[in-house]
Amino acid sequence: MPQTAIDLDHLTRQTGGDHELERELLALFAQQCVRHLRTIHQAADARARMDAAHTLQGAARAIGAWQVADAAAAIERQLADADPRRTEAAMDTLALAAAEARAAITRYDSAA
Repeated sequence: MPQTAIDLDHLTRQTGGDHELERELLALFAQQCVRHLRTIHQAADARARMDAAHTLQGAARAIGAWQVADAAAAIERQLADADPRRTEAAMDTLALAAAEARAAITRYDSAA
């Protein structure tokens, strides 16, 4: 079943229907995506990369960005296994999921 980039029903439950809070959380998440993706891709320290993936996973689950959360969890596992080929594939999946989530946030914000 196709999944949307952001589960707005979940987000609405999390915010109690406060649309202003939803916009704030989505904007914050979009910023977190950029920061954590940069760390995941560029940090020399594997622990820092794993921590960024774990943090991004939690932030994604909080707003209902399930694909980002699943992809971040996969990155965390792949970094722990230290398999460069699988890590690169997982990073591509995460980058795509994050781009889709950020595009959904932009559409949500422009519709408000």
